[in-house]
Amino acid sequence: MNEDALTFLSRQHPYDELPVAVLNDIVARVDKISVAEGDTIYDLGAPLKGLYIVQSGLVSVRDKTDTQVSLLERGNSFGERGLLADGMAATKARAVKDTLLICLPADLFRTLREEQSPFQRFFARSGAQPEPTGPQQTSLAQVTVDALMVPDPFTCPPETTILDAAREMTARRISCLCVTADETLTGIVTLRDLVGKAMATGKDPDTEVQSIMTAGPRFLPPTAIGSDVLHMMMEYRLGHLPIVEAGRLVGIVTQTDLTRFQATTAAGLVADAARATTIKALAEVTSRIPELLLHLVSAGNRHDVVTRMITDVADVVTRRLLTLAEETLGPAPARYLWLACGSQGRQEQTGVSDQDNCLILEDGVTESDTAYFQELAKFVSDGLDACGYVYCPGDMMATNPRWCQPVSVWLDYFKGWIEHPSKEAQMLASVMFDLRPIGGDATLFDGLQRKTLKAASKNSIFTAHMASNSLTHQTPLGLLRGLATISSGDHRKTIDTKLNGVVPVVDLGRMYALQGRLPEINTRARLKAALAAKITSAKGGRDLLEAYDLVAQTRLEHQARRIKQGKAPDNYLPPDTLSDFERSHLRDAFVVIKTMQSALMQGRGLLG
Repeated sequence: MNEDALTFLSRQHPYDELPVAVLNDIVARVDKISVAEGDTIYDLGAPLKGLYIVQSGLVSVRDKTDTQVSLLERGNSFGERGLLADGMAATKARAVKDTLLICLPADLFRTLREEQSPFQRFFARSGAQPEPTGPQQTSLAQVTVDALMVPDPFTCPPETTILDAAREMTARRISCLCVTADETLTGIVTLRDLVGKAMATGKDPDTEVQSIMTAGPRFLPPTAIGSDVLHMMMEYRLGHLPIVEAGRLVGIVTQTDLTRFQATTAAGLVADAARATTIKALAEVTSRIPELLLHLVSAGNRHDVVTRMITDVADVVTRRLLTLAEETLGPAPARYLWLACGSQGRQEQTGVSDQDNCLILEDGVTESDTAYFQELAKFVSDGLDACGYVYCPGDMMATNPRWCQPVSVWLDYFKGWIEHPSKEAQMLASVMFDLRPIGGDATLFDGLQRKTLKAASKNSIFTAHMASNSLTHQTPLGLLRGLATISSGDHRKTIDTKLNGVVPVVDLGRMYALQGRLPEINTRARLKAALAAKITSAKGGRDLLEAYDLVAQTRLEHQARRIKQGKAPDNYLPPDTLSDFERSHLRDAFVVIKTMQSALMQGRGLLG
């Protein structure tokens, strides 16, 4: 894809949060560097030109022992560690395939890190940490054991026979049994014990496991961190480590759990998705997203960081499906652009996401061209469904011919919605104003967003209808400082943290973007841009941003708890699982959101 530096950086974090003037200055000063497959970008101890950002391709970063420490793809950056130290490369970097880099000069990088808060936050890591930059990896030092362990492990009493223990482990496909007496951990028996201490010595199968178990095994509490597990396993050569709380066995961590955790990073999933050659392989990657969400939340990452990483995986899966589609169907007969809307468009995907997408085709496509793109859309949408991104219940997908059209038709769509804001037009415009290019020719989208934002902001009737439509999702406020829960059905006594929590703020953010002709798509970025542009009052805007952060974080933490319990993540939070303190603050956040909804309707929140 022929993509200029401004377009690329404006869609990457933290550059997407920088003022437009600052971003333009950056683009004017960066260098674009093309590196052929196999060529060295820099070597250990070499002077660093600046911060490198991967626009396309693949880069291997290695330490002084020539061990690979990072494999970096589009959007990743490297070189920070050396720049923050003495300006010399602390690692070495080589292009694994033809790569296009953007190089931010060293002096500009240091200036931005000192003067721009988004940059400060993003590059606030300790210089002792390994590259790459940014919150792309969650280390074992950032996660507590309770997020790693398998809860309620299988146990047996000391009197269990060796034969019965072997049968139990075989049937359950596990590698150890914790031996307990009255819920107290007394020992642990592993497959290695069965082989080395029983079979190899010819013990009678009816011998009790207490004769071969490791008695009084080492253990850790659930408040320990992941690196504690790793260090104890390495020091004492353990493959299994029980987790004990107040004398009671509550879980176990194995070497396999550690390996799985270290493989379940956003970068790891992205790399695996980018190399997948089948839909089945892609589905295996996306099946690990719940684990990724749990790990990221457990490590204390903010909601917008977590959802961005999860969305990055969806983006790569989508682009990989587009590539597989062209390999199956043949090259595309015309220029096209695949776009996502909804939560993927806003980079706000969680553990529960369907698919919302469309295709923009170049003008002049023929009937046979359109037939090809319908096949491509079906291939990709079917693939996304197989990967867990279920079909949109409202048929807002590129497989619907209505959403697979040339640029001129799309312009007519938006023009019609703006000039004739019916209920359907309001709903469709709400979805389509969150469009974000994913794969194909991004130039087909150039101008479309700008023209529609301009036309929409000028039409007061349309914006009034959109404002009214944005208030259809109400916060779950009850009487007497309570929270109003769902009164019947499967989700009785819960609050919907999506429809009645984050969606009202998503709607407000979209309205602010329309009013101010703001190009931002992400909700949090829209709120910050609206605050900077004084579309909201300073106090109202700050309060709304903090309220959104609390509600969105609460939603993610609820999903993480369900994943940890072995359940599918959902959006239905029982308020009685929260402390009085948490409920009080959550209700305060809903009050802020409702206040800003009222201000929008009364015109006080739109100071155009």
